[in-house]
Parts: sequence; C-alpha cells; structure tokens
Amino acid sequence: MREVAVTVMSAGMPGAMSAARPQLIRALNEQLLLGHIRDHGPCSRADLARLSGLSKPTVSLALATVEQAGLIQEAGQRIGRPGRSALLYEIRPEAGFVLGLDVGAQYVRGALADLAGEVRARSSARSHASGGRSRVDELVSLADGLCAQVGLTRADVTQTVIGSPGVYDPGRGAMALAGFLPGWDRPAVMTRLREAFGESLAVENDVDAAALAERAHGHGQEVDSFAFVSVGTGIGMGLVIGGQLFRGAHGVAGEIAFMPMSGGHGTDPEDARKRGVFEAAASAPAVVRAARRAGMRGQVSARRVFTAAARGDERAAAVVAEEAALVARALCAVVTVVDPELIVLGGGVGQAPGFAAAVTAELRQIAPVMPEVKVSALGTDAVVDGCLAAGADLAWAQLTVNVPGPVAAEVR
Repeated sequence: MREVAVTVMSAGMPGAMSAARPQLIRALNEQLLLGHIRDHGPCSRADLARLSGLSKPTVSLALATVEQAGLIQEAGQRIGRPGRSALLYEIRPEAGFVLGLDVGAQYVRGALADLAGEVRARSSARSHASGGRSRVDELVSLADGLCAQVGLTRADVTQTVIGSPGVYDPGRGAMALAGFLPGWDRPAVMTRLREAFGESLAVENDVDAAALAERAHGHGQEVDSFAFVSVGTGIGMGLVIGGQLFRGAHGVAGEIAFMPMSGGHGTDPEDARKRGVFEAAASAPAVVRAARRAGMRGQVSARRVFTAAARGDERAAAVVAEEAALVARALCAVVTVVDPELIVLGGGVGQAPGFAAAVTAELRQIAPVMPEVKVSALGTDAVVDGCLAAGADLAWAQLTVNVPGPVAAEVR
C-alpha cells in the first residue's frame, strides 16, 4: 500500500533544523490531539491536556489551528459535573471522505465513509468483467453511484483504497500474483485506476484489508498478534504483529497460496502453476474437484459439498476431512514461524459450519503450541471495511500534513 513519506532536511544545512523545529513540534502536537479526538470521541481541552500531557495553553493553540483548518468542530458542552461546563470538540465529518472498494472475481463492492468513520453509502454489484479494462469500468461505475448517493463526486473523495488480490509491483507499476482476475496484472490497469481515482489511490491486498477490518471490528481487537486466514475462491493470509499489519520486504507476507503444500484429491498441476501449489490443493475450486473425483454429480459447489457432509454423505465428509487436514498443515507452518495468539478463519470455506472445529482438531495433533482458532464474524464487506480503515489513516496523513500554522512575523 502507498506510504506517506516525511522528508527531513539535512543537518548539514545551517539553521535548517532549528528553523524547522517549532513547526515540527507544532505539527506533532496537532496530530497528537487529533489522534486522541479520533480515538476517544468528543473531548474538552482539559481531557486533551490530560491525555496528551501538553499544557492547556498549548492545547488551546493547537485546537484553534485545526479548527481553523476545518478538521474539528465544537460538539456542545459537557454538563452534569461540578464546576463550569466544558466545551467539547469532535472531528468534523465533512472534512474528508474515504472510498473503499473490493474487486473480486464475482462481485465488486464498495462503501463511502466520512472522516469521522460513519459509512454514508454502501453498495455491491455482480461482476461481468472479462478483462482488466472492463473491471476498472465496473469499479468506476460503482464509485460514481456511491458518491451520487451522498451528493459528491469522485473529485471530492480525499482517499480511495482498493482491496485487490495480489500485491503491487512498483518495478512494473502493476499488480502481481493477481491469480484469477484475467488481465488485472497489466500496467494499463493501474494507469486507468490512477486516472479515475487520482494519484493518492492506494491498493491493498484484499486479505490484508480483511485483516485490518478484523483488527478494527472483529476478534483482532482482543489481541496484539493474530493471523487472518481466508479460504475460499482463493487462499491468503493477513498477519498482524504487535497491532500492526505485517507486509514483508516485498509485500508478499501472507501469500500462503504459494506454500509448497500439495496433496488431497482436488489438486491440479496446471492450476498450481497459475495460482500456487497450496491454493490449487485447498481452495474452493479444489474442494469441487475433489468432490467430483469422489463421485458427486450435478451442480457441485463447495457449499453443496459442506452441506452434504453435514447431512451424512460419506463422500462429501471425506472431502471435508481432507480439506481440514490440508488447511491445518498450513496453519501449523504459520504457528511454527509466527506463533500468533489467535488464528481467524474467513472466506466461504473458512467460515463454513463446523470447518473451524475440524481444522482445530487436526491442528492440535501436529502443532507444537495451540493458538485459539475462531471463525470471523465479519461478513462479505470485510475487505471494504478494511479499506475504509486503511483509507482513514491515509486521509488523515494527507489532511494534517498541510495544516497551516499560526502566522509569525519574520525577524530580520
């Protein structure tokens, strides 16, 4: 995902740091106070002085600056306590807007939120795209519809984040490892996306985005380190360590689809070359292949296989058991390398009834230690919600870096 860089002038430039220091301190104070208001909701000057450790005059000066910049507003007064009622400040919702989009093989989904985090509009549409160009067009159409619902245009959006399979390759200026999205890895796709959504566009791996949503709204709130493992049409992992998403040196941390773990009756060598050995063996398409090879007929889907297994179909039950064993082997590898406190299972297969229990039973037999295993309670909008969470941080970085400070007279 795009990062915001801060450039510090060289110490070799006489007077550079001494001249910049008051501005830098002032900016840091303002960002600190804004962060507390974001985290705690409406706050008084006294609240912010206590939370930040800054003096009340410093707090007052910083609040005046960010209020003048349009980032906060008065939120009434606190009553019901002894003494004078305190004036409260809150984030001004209309100071910025964040657009989160999820591009998938079957659906495109999106939501538009204000700077206070309230979702103003949410929508989804079945994808009929056959290539990269038409998929971009679907995202643009979805975004325009979301903006129109709240009386905005794409130009009014502060930050757009797209959750996508694969990772961004800066050397090519294109997505890589995009798997089952035909044409999505072409440089022209990123060019068209930037033209549509602006240079501030950020692209986040879709499973990483779901992990961010899990951290903000799900089971990940309860722990410092966890692995979000999605098993569905594709397979991927989002890894949160010390409360922060870990992407790795090249952005491919969590691409467990490429683990050299095969086996099972659903594996396919040609599919493995396209999407990774483990994904070819354990994704939803692999479950379908295994079921057909076991003798299931008709319209076979992963959901049907799990339903049949729950009803006592021995062939389906054998496929599900084999799938649970495959996923448990991958999770064991994660445990031995990362040792997370928690593993959250997501995706159509990962959230299937009874699957987490089956995986846990298999994992307990082979893992050196046993993390807690839970099923994600987040729905189909998890990627979108993760994009909104990431986009809110990026939007704040944009808006606060340019907050004008108090005008000072030049001393000659």
